[in-house]
Amino acid sequence: MEILRIDGLTFTYPTRDTPAIADVNLRINRGEFVVLCGPSGCGKTTLLRHIKPSIVPHGKKTGVILLEGTPFDELPARDAAVKIGFVSQSAENQIVTDKVWHELAFGLESLGLPSEAIRLRVAEMASFFGIHTWFHKNVEELSGGQKQILVLASIMAMQPDVLVLDEPTAQLDPIAAGELLSTIAGIHRNLGVTVIMTEHRLEEAYPMASRAVVMDGGRVIADGEPRKVGLQLRDKKRGMFLAMPAPMRVWGGVEEFGINGAKDADCPITVQEGAAWLAEKVKATHGCLSTAPTHFIPNSKFRTPNSTALVLRDIWFRYEKNLPDVLKGTSFTAHYGEITAVLGGNGTGKTTALSVAAGIYKPQRGKVIADKKVYMLSQNPQALFIGKTVGEDINEMKGTPEEMLRVISLCKLDRLLDCHPYDLSGGEQQRAALAKLLLAKPEVLLLDEPTKGLDAEYKQIFAGILRELANAGAAIVLVSHDIEFCAEYADRCALFFDGAIIAHSDTRSFFGGNYFYTTNANRMARNVLPHAVTVNDIIRALGGDTR
Repeated sequence: MEILRIDGLTFTYPTRDTPAIADVNLRINRGEFVVLCGPSGCGKTTLLRHIKPSIVPHGKKTGVILLEGTPFDELPARDAAVKIGFVSQSAENQIVTDKVWHELAFGLESLGLPSEAIRLRVAEMASFFGIHTWFHKNVEELSGGQKQILVLASIMAMQPDVLVLDEPTAQLDPIAAGELLSTIAGIHRNLGVTVIMTEHRLEEAYPMASRAVVMDGGRVIADGEPRKVGLQLRDKKRGMFLAMPAPMRVWGGVEEFGINGAKDADCPITVQEGAAWLAEKVKATHGCLSTAPTHFIPNSKFRTPNSTALVLRDIWFRYEKNLPDVLKGTSFTAHYGEITAVLGGNGTGKTTALSVAAGIYKPQRGKVIADKKVYMLSQNPQALFIGKTVGEDINEMKGTPEEMLRVISLCKLDRLLDCHPYDLSGGEQQRAALAKLLLAKPEVLLLDEPTKGLDAEYKQIFAGILRELANAGAAIVLVSHDIEFCAEYADRCALFFDGAIIAHSDTRSFFGGNYFYTTNANRMARNVLPHAVTVNDIIRALGGDTR
């Protein structure tokens, strides 16, 4: 039964000549779980905002959206508020009260529900989402994952028929992200709510969906059962295939176009399916595989072997005198010519350590030693923007015409130069901020969640930029929740926990020894190819082509 219908939707922002979304037509049935995916700037978020009447962006629109047969223009405000729930990627921007229990009740109070009904719904949501153990806490005490759960629970207390989520795991570590996605899957499975969700991290989200919709250039280019859609992207050589789950990419690299009698229906999509398929594949070869460790051969060209660029020595830091320590004896060394990735859960102190290393904060104890000027790209790229257009911001860096043209091309900003930086998508803002940093020619570069909002295809370009900088001698340190990116492109990795770095090693050793902080490729292969960390490792071991 159809619950949502989109007919001929086209939308153009006021400052743009090209539509953000063009002639979108979708029929979404009650109870479906739809994953909406596509490259940065393809129109995903714009489309989702049109599904929630209260946050439809300003601009020129044609077409119609109907909820249960009623056009949005005729939908009562109360129905629009109650029947369609919306979760953004930033919980901070959606939380409006200071206490957990009040946040759960706030929407219901706004609807004017009786106190008894509010208490019942709040208790029900607190129990369902496991919030009862932190029910009376201040919101500011919560972790990033808890805040996102709170936002989700507050919306579900309104009992919506449609739940719309815009990259809900964007700011979460892998474990918290997995827990949130499991909760969303539980809502869909146990409550029958229609779910429409955008995600860049598709490893866990994609297998949960009953339907996948792929956008590019503002248009829908694929729509259907997730496995079939993924294989369509492979067959058409679309860059979005790089974002598909690891088991599917391994299968696509080994069994491409039905070689060896493989059928599309056999394509694994979950780690469990991938592990079973891989075990059979290894058995069929009678163990004649390239199972030896394929050690990383860094592309780095050190100016001086192992020369030190940045040192944090026994750093202790707290934000205020009476608050607990955030950094507890943190020690860390970055070297020229290396890309070092720092991983760890939300709230462990990673961002604080970067800020101390960049000189933004001064530690109470310990010492920061930097060989050169330190540049930092924070989680909020908007902090770097000062112009009214992207072009003004780029010009502010005063590079040569040749340098500016090259950076604009590398960061794919050609069509965005006349746009206000705040009007860009999250991924486009990341690229614009990166362009400014590249023009500064940094020799010591710190990056906080630099792949947030970037699509899989641009991540390869971004990795090439980082490698080029490292080969030229720069020291690069990135804090990231993007395990797949770190495993593929970092030279060394470190784990941050409880205010300090507790482990660090070369990337292959780091991920090969972990259970949770590792790649899906490693989980899939660990019983038969224990040294495989990336998708390409498995494909090469099976004799596939990784070009």
